[in-house]
Amino acid sequence: AQYHVGMMYEDGQGVPQSYAEALKWYQLAAARGNAVAQTNIGRMYELGRGVERNATEAAKWYRLGAAQGYPRALTNLGALFDTGAGVKQNSSEALSLYRQAAAQGYPRAQNILGIMYEEGEGVKRDYAEALKWYRMAADKGFAKGQANLGAMYNSGLGVPRDLAKALSLFQLAAAQGHPGAQFALGLKYANGIGVPQNNEIARKWYRLSADQGYVAAQINLGFIY
Repeated sequence: AQYHVGMMYEDGQGVPQSYAEALKWYQLAAARGNAVAQTNIGRMYELGRGVERNATEAAKWYRLGAAQGYPRALTNLGALFDTGAGVKQNSSEALSLYRQAAAQGYPRAQNILGIMYEEGEGVKRDYAEALKWYRMAADKGFAKGQANLGAMYNSGLGVPRDLAKALSLFQLAAAQGHPGAQFALGLKYANGIGVPQNNEIARKWYRLSADQGYVAAQINLGFIY
């Protein structure tokens, strides 16, 4: 398929990496109505990969993918409505798009809905609803969902506090390289919260998080030496 060739060029898999060549193949697939290719073109315009960054153009391509119900397009378009990039800012439209993607089981959209309900962004704050969406994302192995669900168990938001459950979720997310979960594990081992206190293990997790630019981990790493 043409979009597969585009992805090979975008990622440099088996061919020299080339955004221009990727765009050419994506456009061929998009012209035939391929929602993945349409969404990938939108992403290239949103990030300025091989083209000048243009959120309006990104929104145009995301709309094409979203019109076919493609969950990544729905979520990416929702994020543009959330921030008002390339479209008129509209929180209710963003929420609607996220819901459509989440209803298809797309974990990134489920996690975003969890954040919105936890923070009360564009919706009434509802910890039980946040928990529901985080759990759905976490159950699919989505690291951000695991970390956010872990944080709710850790602090007892919308659920009885359960440090063992939090630890388990942080470990799952940290194993996938989630810097916030790695930092949370560092904190637990540094302070002996739900685990035996162990500076060596704390250092390991802080280091992994800090190496990804997580500022709090960089600060705590300095204190633990």
